[in-house]
Amino acid sequence: MNMTDNEKFEGFKKELIDENERKYGKEIREKYGKDTVKASNDKFMNMTKEQYEEFEKLGIEILDTLEVALDTKDPAGELAQKVCELHKKWLTFTWKDYSKEAHAGLGQMYVDDERFTAYYDKRRPGMAKFLRDALLIYTGIKQ
Repeated sequence: MNMTDNEKFEGFKKELIDENERKYGKEIREKYGKDTVKASNDKFMNMTKEQYEEFEKLGIEILDTLEVALDTKDPAGELAQKVCELHKKWLTFTWKDYSKEAHAGLGQMYVDDERFTAYYDKRRPGMAKFLRDALLIYTGIKQ
């Protein structure tokens, strides 16, 4: 059976959601609720191939820019705040609604949850904390 490129892409997205479900499904439903998780998954599944490519490219740009911003040691600086704006844009690909509180909370989770800290800090130690600090400034949310 031959699959079209679109069918392959739809299968790929479904695979990513299934993997995320295996890793974090119960946990994210407890934290955010089943409706929020479903809305995010639906938004992800409705992404076009072009949107997905932009989403992926943006994720790489965030990490690259964050690494350079880390050298400035200034989470309030122009480069760090650019990372936050890019991160917000990246989130809107999968979040139904954006809120500063949720964005700041996600940044805190990057520090509190060793899995997310490891993701950012594998590139450079301290990146997760720096991103969290920058996001707190960006969103105006106090710890």
